[in-house]
Amino acid sequence: MADELTPETPDSDEEPIEQRKNGLYPGVSDELAENMKSGWADTELRDLRPVPQAAHTAARRAALSARFPGERLVIPAGNLRTRSNDTEYSFRAATEYAYLTGDQTEDGVLVLESKADGEGHDATLYLLPRSDRENGEFWLSGQGELWVGRRHSLTEAATLYGIPTDDVRELPGKLGEATGPVRVVRGHDAGIEKALTDKVTAERDEELRVFLSEARLVKDEFEISELEKACASTARGFEDVVKVLDKAEATSERYIEGTFFLRARVEGNDVGYGSICAAGPHACTLHWVRNDGPVRSGDLLLLDAGVETTELYTADVTRTLPISGTFTDLQRKIYDAVYEAQEAGIAAVKPGAAFRDFHDAAQRVLAEKLVEWGLVEGPVERVLELGLQRRWTLHGTGHMLGMDVHDCAAARTEAYVGGTLEPGMCLTVEPGLYFQADDLTVPEEYRGIGVRIEDDILVTEDGNRNLSDGLPRRSDEVEAWMAGLKG
Repeated sequence: MADELTPETPDSDEEPIEQRKNGLYPGVSDELAENMKSGWADTELRDLRPVPQAAHTAARRAALSARFPGERLVIPAGNLRTRSNDTEYSFRAATEYAYLTGDQTEDGVLVLESKADGEGHDATLYLLPRSDRENGEFWLSGQGELWVGRRHSLTEAATLYGIPTDDVRELPGKLGEATGPVRVVRGHDAGIEKALTDKVTAERDEELRVFLSEARLVKDEFEISELEKACASTARGFEDVVKVLDKAEATSERYIEGTFFLRARVEGNDVGYGSICAAGPHACTLHWVRNDGPVRSGDLLLLDAGVETTELYTADVTRTLPISGTFTDLQRKIYDAVYEAQEAGIAAVKPGAAFRDFHDAAQRVLAEKLVEWGLVEGPVERVLELGLQRRWTLHGTGHMLGMDVHDCAAARTEAYVGGTLEPGMCLTVEPGLYFQADDLTVPEEYRGIGVRIEDDILVTEDGNRNLSDGLPRRSDEVEAWMAGLKG
């Protein structure tokens, strides 16, 4: 990684633009500074068209405007966060901001100002302009174009996102002088929040966050298309993994993680969450993301991973695969039980159904199997009433999916887990059985086996559609699929 210009202490009070976070600045001669101002081609982009989702983001802003008439609404993208010393984590725009604008650049802020007549809002997208070549910012600043690449001009951004733009560096002062009711989405931009300290309340701001979370419960056409893309790329990522299981056996779970990550970066923005590449008993750890364990033939691999598209919509898919390519009899018995539970759960996903119906349907099947196997004392109704199956089923059977892997998390209970399914909602159905390696209540041969099957299900007008059905689920189909990929 290239170092920045060698820092020297300036000789005068006329310090050049900040170059490093530790306050050091490069020594710059007058001749060099003057030379760097000129000789640059005009690179303004003049043939841009609006981004594909511009009409959808406009409709989303209109719904937000209607919900909070007469109020100023402030939605930040967030800032870069330090990883170590002078390096930053990769930036991922705040979901609310990206949902309403289509933009993904750091430091951006969307502001909806109430119109003078109180009828609707005027939206402005506050962004950093292109690096200034006159004052040297483009090459002296660690975030200048020479270091991190070109950013869009304000004129370009206005065309792309269909929103008037302004310089974000002037926004804190404007907000400080603003009057009237204001709400801000918190937790993303401390500077913006500081400018609004005396103008906002936590309760009112939470109402804004909740509304934006619930607005994403029902996906529009653009969002459904993105989720379809995410699932298709994810299926290819799973195929990639199966093809290199021999290399993973020679190394570790990290080979699996890296293989899937390559697909995510080539076809999308990133992985939508830390990939769970859990081989053997690690499959019993629900969020196993260390991915540093051995991969052994004869064990199962629980792979829970999802590609995030360039527009930040993620898949969330799990398959439990026999590393050898063939299930043992006991592995198949447990796998088939989970498959049967998932089938019951998916069948319960339809318009008008309660959100909890698919969870209840899947849990009933798993409880029946546990009673049948003699692992818990029946009858099944007693097991479900006391929740005794949860020792081995552990988690809920699914969640909403979208720009966040656990989408709409701030929604009210009555609108989400206590609500009713509608066409356009997208959720996961993911039952599992997990027999911990140290669980003395089950026969020894069960211990260390974990199975989860997860698919992304879209609620349609007449039922549901499995967006991730490009990957097989039935045990015999999984074996045939793996054999075909391994050649």
